[in-house]
Amino acid sequence: VLFHFPNVLKTEFNEKYSGLDWRESEADLRAWREGRTGFPIVDAGMRQLRATGFMHNRLRMIVAMFLTKDLRVYWMSGESHFMQHLTDGEIANNNGGWQWSAGTGADAAPYFRIQNPWTQGKRFDPAGEYIRKFVPELRDVPPEKLHAPPPDGRALVSDYEPPMVDHAEARKRTLAMFQAAR
Repeated sequence: VLFHFPNVLKTEFNEKYSGLDWRESEADLRAWREGRTGFPIVDAGMRQLRATGFMHNRLRMIVAMFLTKDLRVYWMSGESHFMQHLTDGEIANNNGGWQWSAGTGADAAPYFRIQNPWTQGKRFDPAGEYIRKFVPELRDVPPEKLHAPPPDGRALVSDYEPPMVDHAEARKRTLAMFQAAR
């Protein structure tokens, strides 16, 4: 794709989605980069990236969809961050992965595919071992609480952030953003 369409480095492959109403929030982007979103699986992935320069592909999808579809932050911000930190970063693969996750690329995840970080954590880290390795402040939290939004919207433990968004509400806003572009 990059060879035939080099413009993907500067804009969306699917031109229909150029100019989407992405949010500009340096605070949200910083919290995501630092693994301080209040979503355990997202935070574990982002902290692993900072600590090791690596992240499993499943986590790359989870954190990318969280940034683009829960926070609605422009995918190029995440793409750039990954290229600065991944030891295995490769521009064509990175760009394609980010556009796939954002729903703007070639053979992209449909815009309405919005992974739920709570259920993704439960499915791929049911015992919470991965989360606890990279988010040690959650070491004493039972797995069932790691994989569900706190009922009161508060932090899981006192030294951890509360979820920065309500996933269900964020999903609705993202669907509306894409519908407006269609």
